[in-house]
Amino acid sequence: MASVPAPSSLPITEVLTDIRQCLERRNELVLQAPPGAGKTTLVPLALMEEPWLAGKKMLLLEPRRLAARNAAHRLAAQLNEKPGGTVGYRMRLDTRVGKDTIIEVITEGILTRMLLSDPSLAEVGLVIFDEFHERSLESDLGLALALQGRSLFRGQADPLKILVMSATLDSDAISKLLDDAPVITSQGRQFPVDIVYTGARNPRERIAERTVPTVLLALDKNPESSVLVFLPGQGEIHAATDELAARIRDPGVRLRPLYGNLSLDEQQRAIAAEVDGHRKVVLATNIAETSLTIEGINVVVDSGLQREPSFDPNTGMTRLLTAQVSRSSATQRTGRAGRLAPGRCYRLWSKEQQGLLPISATPEIQQADLAPLVLQLAEWGVSDPRELKWLDLPPTGNWQQAVALLRSLGALEPAITSAEDRSALVLTAHGGDMLRLATHPRLAHMLLRSIGNSSLTDVGVLLAAVLSERDPFTRVSPDMSHRISVLTGSSQCPPAQRGWLHRTRELAARFRRQLAASADNAEDEMPLDEADALSYLLACAYPDRIARRRHAGGYQLANGRSASLAQPHAIGKSQWLAVAETGGKAQTKGDVIYSAAPLNPRLFDSVLAEMVEQTTVADWHERTARFVAERQKKIGALVLERRSVEPDATQKCNVLLEVIGRRGLSLLSWSAESEQWRGRVKLLRRALSEDWPDVSDEHLLESVAEWLSPYLGPVSQLRDLKRLDCLVMLQAMLPWSQIEELARLAPERFRVPTGSDIRIDYRSDPPVLAVKLQEMFGVTDTPVIANGKVRLLVHLLSPAGRPLQVTQDLGGFWHSSYHEVKKEMRGRYPKHPWPDDPLNARPTRRTKTN
Repeated sequence: MASVPAPSSLPITEVLTDIRQCLERRNELVLQAPPGAGKTTLVPLALMEEPWLAGKKMLLLEPRRLAARNAAHRLAAQLNEKPGGTVGYRMRLDTRVGKDTIIEVITEGILTRMLLSDPSLAEVGLVIFDEFHERSLESDLGLALALQGRSLFRGQADPLKILVMSATLDSDAISKLLDDAPVITSQGRQFPVDIVYTGARNPRERIAERTVPTVLLALDKNPESSVLVFLPGQGEIHAATDELAARIRDPGVRLRPLYGNLSLDEQQRAIAAEVDGHRKVVLATNIAETSLTIEGINVVVDSGLQREPSFDPNTGMTRLLTAQVSRSSATQRTGRAGRLAPGRCYRLWSKEQQGLLPISATPEIQQADLAPLVLQLAEWGVSDPRELKWLDLPPTGNWQQAVALLRSLGALEPAITSAEDRSALVLTAHGGDMLRLATHPRLAHMLLRSIGNSSLTDVGVLLAAVLSERDPFTRVSPDMSHRISVLTGSSQCPPAQRGWLHRTRELAARFRRQLAASADNAEDEMPLDEADALSYLLACAYPDRIARRRHAGGYQLANGRSASLAQPHAIGKSQWLAVAETGGKAQTKGDVIYSAAPLNPRLFDSVLAEMVEQTTVADWHERTARFVAERQKKIGALVLERRSVEPDATQKCNVLLEVIGRRGLSLLSWSAESEQWRGRVKLLRRALSEDWPDVSDEHLLESVAEWLSPYLGPVSQLRDLKRLDCLVMLQAMLPWSQIEELARLAPERFRVPTGSDIRIDYRSDPPVLAVKLQEMFGVTDTPVIANGKVRLLVHLLSPAGRPLQVTQDLGGFWHSSYHEVKKEMRGRYPKHPWPDDPLNARPTRRTKTN
């Protein structure tokens, strides 16, 4: 084993002893240290010889490939080694790990695959989550799986220790998630940075137009400095690079783009120190916020913008939106100017706008396409995310959309484990094959559909590789075949995309090797013309984006959205398209088609037949006031064929229920008797028990199918609904025992002392007993119902039937208000008795002369 170097002067050295001692006592630790503190460089080496590691590996997770490779090189260099010895790394398309490797630097998705292969991580003693504040979907998933795997398969005698490291983090929340893990804070080392606000941002101004003058100013005001420029995306970087190349006159300044779609070698040139005294301008996305040390930088120009994915579960689409950075990200970017010496940061917004920035960025799990996560959890044996521990639970809408997609792709199927639980889902054999391909489920499904035909496979692996990377040709052509022709060499690759060409071909070769393992299970050769291969495969991956041209122009997608080509092109003459990538804003109706291929509709009768759904659709036609029904062949919202049919009884019933649900219960005829009955039941439900049915308008509308369906057979027109007896339908809700109880507890009538049976009005709350005042002489107790729990509201009436008093306290009325009523009424109704002592008067319904 290589010897561990002596600690350097980096700030993290002050807490290395604390870190060792905490991990000796505990299996969890949170380390908060700002950029430049040295946590990535020194912490793994400081823990390499701890006794509790006991010969096991240490995994160091980095959020990006460039960060992972650089971290591995820095760690290995301190041991006077190269990666592949004591320190190795593992990422997509690049692995350097040897038999003596102790520290393995990996990208986050690699951890998930390792856990799915071995949930116990038997050969691992420590997992370090670096830069956890970035909150990628893979890091959240990896931590959740590691925690459950540890609890199921590792005991105290063989612990799996977890260290979460971050620059800016809600340490209390992550500590609580990790069973109240201790938190260690390193202060870091930061030189002062002078912040310059350039003024309020104009949303209509192009980003490059605003950025370039500030970069030129920064170069002029800081003649010895290199400049790091933060821009939201690749397009803005190219635009700014082109303009700067035309305006910078100093031959000693070099322009270095830095974004994820560049090759690792190109990215390395951006972060390495320049030679021969040259300065550089590094134009970067948020890839440069953390994890990377960029040599020679002490000036930052920050656009304050970033590109972030936003998934819409209603459309199944992920859009890259340009958004403001958070305050924590702005702080990280500013800090880049003060790592090596005092620096300066130009912020392309006003100081007032700074206060309006969100405090922190939204975790990716809150706005991501969850299909890969759901597929991985199905392999893990989890069909409900609440079974795991998360900092943020996956959103229900995104989860359900992902489940629906995976079921439509044949990756998941219901697993009925008991009569009570019908929600569990299990991975199908096809889903297992998809998971082993290590790409998005859509592309994995497409690749598996390609193995029945050798020429189809050739196209499939190239197409999957194109769709796995950022597309550099969206502004060049919407025709997907253009990308394929560049990869096959039929079309020339632009010099700027040589890195993309190399990576994409390498990834395609990897997919081909993976598919070779499934070749034994391939079906017979699929009969398919070569010209249709591309659109067939795209339709397999994106069935919800199959598009048909509208008569008025543009296209309608199978998911119901409207779309149009980003630019005029020959494929826009096609009646049908298989669309790969769309964009636009989620709140608008129209999307932009960035890549697609013409689709032959005859495929719906052959290789795409499984996508075609045949249904009978019945509805109520408002204009003709009659039922209409037709047999439809559909792909999503696109109707391929329709044929009129006669609706059956069930369809009629369903249509009527839908119309009632839409237009309300007023379509029925509610008699006074039915409203009285509802009032009685409502009262008993409220006063006694919820065992009595809910007959409120809201619940009756929600449950209309349950109580109304049996009576809809004779209904052929909406006016027939008025002939239905609502009282009979409602009474059917009650069992015989409650019918008897209803009569006893909420009687229709109440007998007063004169023998009159007075009808109780249950349409009011409380129920009303309207009775002539003279019939209640001598009654001091207010009448009650519902086992004495509800007092009636007594309306004491004049001889003309008008209310003289409304009360729930008859005894009080006779002693107080009655005497005022008597004075006023005695002269008006002299033939009726108005005794001075009503409590001892005989109740009567007659006049004095009768």
